[in-house]
Order: sequence, then C-alpha cells, then structure tokens
Amino acid sequence: MTMIGLVGAGQMGSSLGAALRDGGHEVVTTLEGRSARTARLVHEAGIDALPNLNAVVSGAAVLLVVTPPGSAVDAAAAIADACLATGARPLVADLNAVSPSTMERVEGTLAEAGLELVDGSISGPPPTVRPGAAIYLSGPRAVDVAGLGWRHVNPVVVSNRVGDASAVKMCTASVYKGVIGIMTQALWAAAHYGVAQHVLADLGEDGYRPAAQIPMAATKAWRFVPEMHEIAATQAAAGLSGGLFEAMAGVYEHLARTELAQQDPETVNVGMSPGELVARLAG
Repeated sequence: MTMIGLVGAGQMGSSLGAALRDGGHEVVTTLEGRSARTARLVHEAGIDALPNLNAVVSGAAVLLVVTPPGSAVDAAAAIADACLATGARPLVADLNAVSPSTMERVEGTLAEAGLELVDGSISGPPPTVRPGAAIYLSGPRAVDVAGLGWRHVNPVVVSNRVGDASAVKMCTASVYKGVIGIMTQALWAAAHYGVAQHVLADLGEDGYRPAAQIPMAATKAWRFVPEMHEIAATQAAAGLSGGLFEAMAGVYEHLARTELAQQDPETVNVGMSPGELVARLAG
C-alpha cells in the first residue's frame, strides 16, 4: 500500500485524499498552521494528521500538492527543505493552477533537493462534491501518479513534458472562470443602473444561470486572483495579450471583498434567487 502525503488539505486536497483512501491508500497530511475548517475537512475525509511537514515527507512515497496558486513556489521550497532535512525522496505531484513557467520554477526548486516532479492540474469540482473530475498529468513519471488507486476521478496523462498539464488548466480555466467573471461584472453594472431584473431575464433565455455559479466562485475568489495572473502569464508566453486576464484578476479581487466571499464552499447557498444574488453582491 503506497502512502500518499498531502500538502494543502483544503476542500479540494482533502477530497482528493478521500478519493485515494477509497482506493486503498493510506493518506496523511499535517494541520500545522492550518485552520479549524481544514482540520474538519481532513477528519471528515479520513486522512491521518501528522505533526509537521517533515513527518509527512518522511513516510510518503508520493506527495500531492494542492495549494492556492500564489503559494505554489513557496510550497515547493518548504517541501525541498523538509526533504533535505529528513533525507526523504517522495515523488512530488504538483496539482496547482499555475502557468507552465511557474511550474518550471517549482521543478527547479524541487530538483535542488533531488526530487522528481509530476506536473498536474485538476478540472472539475472536488470528487466528494461531484464525482468525475479530471486530473491532467505530465512529465516523465506521470504514469506513476496516474496509476495510483484513484476513485471518483479520471487521471489523464497528457505527455512526458513538465508544463503541459498546467497548460491544459490555464486554457480551460480561462474559459470557465472567465465566463463567471464576465457575468459577475455584468451583474454589478446592471445593479448600478437598476436594470438587473431585465438583464437576468435576458441571460436566462440563452441558458445563462449566474445565480448558480457566482456564489460558489465568490467563496474561492481570493485564490482565483493569482490564478488569473497565471493565466495572463501563460497567454503572454504564447504571444497573446495578457491584459484580458490581468483585468479579470481585478474582477475577482472585487468579488473577494463582498459578503458572499465570507462563506465556505461547503455551505454557501448556490440555490439563492437571482434577486438575492444581486443584493448580496451589491452589499
């Protein structure tokens, strides 16, 4: 039985841990410096909590990293330090929503400690919320991570090149989160002009349901801000303008300051009426 270590056990991380535990793995993490909410999620997922990161890397054969995008490089540095201190050499799978260039920095940081990296990205909600999320993997040892006892998720090996799995995420997220950001900005403008009910009715005719997507996005807006910067960097490296998603980062910065953003993803009311959504966004 392969022991899996988790660095970052929030809603997504703990849910992936549960998926691997259901597949027969022992899954461990540390709650050092983490919130009471994270502790609850870890307990509910059946994940064992160890005292610190050193203990996690010492016992794990594979280390999954699921942190906010802006923390990816710092997390890699902490893992490298822990492995140098303990002599541990787990295979590291970084599943963060970052650009290929940031993943290269992560790879370089881990290589200084003699660690191999699998580039990964996640598309879809946590598997405990809705089974079926795709986990894209790339790099020379991507097949090793794809071959773990995953349940409720679909591992997809993209290539043997680090950076390709991250490129998939940056392209898909630019659509999924870009559309939500555009809808949010439109509703703010509509509320300002007092025409929200007409805008919502018109959008509804074409199948758009902002009230079903914006509340959940609001709870994660703080971590979407650096992700928008990563998307901008990815597009700029492809010879495109990065300005579109630099501006989108501003939308999520605004959303992160609303009352809706103070809710937890597990408890936010995604079924609120469009009228309540507009009122809470304005508030």
